[in-house]
Amino acid sequence: MSENEISKVIVEAAIEVHRELGGPGLVEDVYEEALEEELRLRGVLVERQLPVRIVYKGKVLRKPLRLDMKVEKLVLVDNKAVTEWNVIFESQMLTYLRLTGLKLGLVINSGERIVTAGIRRVVNGLPEEGFSFNARTQRRKAAGNG
Repeated sequence: MSENEISKVIVEAAIEVHRELGGPGLVEDVYEEALEEELRLRGVLVERQLPVRIVYKGKVLRKPLRLDMKVEKLVLVDNKAVTEWNVIFESQMLTYLRLTGLKLGLVINSGERIVTAGIRRVVNGLPEEGFSFNARTQRRKAAGNG
């Protein structure tokens, strides 16, 4: 699967998790664990709480970065459960992508009433072609109208 195909599976899984758990109100770890399980049920490889070594001027720093999830070894997922979005979340994901050499990351905020309103796609040199995520269509599907 390509990064774009994987991201579609992740978005669909996040919608299912949100639908099953009843929307916002739980802590980030709950949504993260449920998303991991939903992705595994879909036959997708998930690595969770993955340590990434950081090298600074040739020296490996003692404290590694901990990534929430890496899916199919190609797409990073940063899980949030906040009521207020902060634009720094997207900048953080871009830093994670640069440190890992990956091209696509999703920041998923399960603190939103409609989870698709809380999903941000962050790219690091990945062409947009082949990706078509329509949040309005996904919101209708999530609400059972479509």
